Amino acid sequence: MEVNGTANILSSAYLAVEYVDSFLPGNPLQEPLKHAWNHMLQNYSKFQIATWGSLIVHELIYFLFCLPGFIFQFLPFMQKYKIQPDKPETWEKQWKCFKMLLFNHFCIQLPLICGTYYFTEFFSIPYDWDSMPRWPFILAQCFGCAVIEDTWHYFLHRALHHRRIYKYIHKVHHDFTAPFGMQAEYAHPAETLILGAGFFIGIMVFCNHMILLWAWVAFRLLETIDVHSGYDIPLNPLHLIPFYAGARFHDFHHMNFVGNYGSTFTWWDRLFNTDSQFMKHYSQHKAVKSD
Repeated sequence: MEVNGTANILSSAYLAVEYVDSFLPGNPLQEPLKHAWNHMLQNYSKFQIATWGSLIVHELIYFLFCLPGFIFQFLPFMQKYKIQPDKPETWEKQWKCFKMLLFNHFCIQLPLICGTYYFTEFFSIPYDWDSMPRWPFILAQCFGCAVIEDTWHYFLHRALHHRRIYKYIHKVHHDFTAPFGMQAEYAHPAETLILGAGFFIGIMVFCNHMILLWAWVAFRLLETIDVHSGYDIPLNPLHLIPFYAGARFHDFHHMNFVGNYGSTFTWWDRLFNTDSQFMKHYSQHKAVKSD
């Protein structure tokens, strides 16, 4: 009964997206993307695309999205947006973070990426251009993946903060009380596996083309690097996402260690009142700013 209910919800969601899509204009980048995608299919095997392609996509997107935050530390006019201005980034912290990232990316995440090809083959996930969903469907699927990942992240992240296990695993991620973008995937290897599992659950539910894997990688990295950036930038387009947590919400988690356990959205913290300390802090911040 539950399976049928979930299927009905997903079917209704797809119909709604299809209806909205019928009113949207064509994508001007479609032809160049089609040419590039078909060129890739003609010159590389599915295994190469799924494995090395996914690794390249992950590494390029991760460090590309980290670049603005890295540059901000050298721009004096950006410091007014830094959430914890009394705790600047240092070369020592950034080098320590970079070394851990290299280990996690190539010793933990790469073996998982190597299973991508077998996942797509087992579930008959297509690679061809004609089977690729249009961008509104991909956005809707990424949003669905984010909802699932955020739910997994909230409860497992909150569990990792339990006093009996915190010092063994999650404490590593809290080495920095003032986060910066590159620190988004700085974590104990066990945490990389535990919290990272939430990334794959949405893929298991929604994936109907190889492109969704890469789109979801891009969306998830953009979000997690943004909330770890340490900068509350005005007119951030991600704030248009309903219930989006943002940098100030997650920055408080690193500063306070308690509460604000969600990764992307605020609703679980609001429901379980684990954002109460943040709401009090934020109210005081707004009052001081308005004076």
